[in-house]
Amino acid sequence: MAALRIAFETPDHPANSSPAGRQPIDFVELSKQTMGDKDLEIEVLQLFARQARQIIADIGDADAVGCGQSAHRLRGAALAVGATRVAEAAAAIEQRPTDWTLRSALGAAVLETELFILKLCR
Repeated sequence: MAALRIAFETPDHPANSSPAGRQPIDFVELSKQTMGDKDLEIEVLQLFARQARQIIADIGDADAVGCGQSAHRLRGAALAVGATRVAEAAAAIEQRPTDWTLRSALGAAVLETELFILKLCR
């Protein structure tokens, strides 16, 4: 039981703090989606990290329409796990799929979230 409690505490490295002061994952939302099942939370987060990385690759290769569609898929997946910054960045791309600076911001949000997830799973 102590291992689960440790696994779900915020990683203590200062680099985990975001400029906005929010964690990359909203654990309240994640807990709602998984009905509080900690094993399921880890599984869902790992799946999200893999899926997000693939969608980032798809966005990099897509035209404006495909980019918007991929961003929409990523936004939905991010909202389901409480990855609010990823969801916000993906929503911005949905609105302006040809803005390459938004793609960079999305990539950064996904990387930050993925690193956070990896630290949780250690």
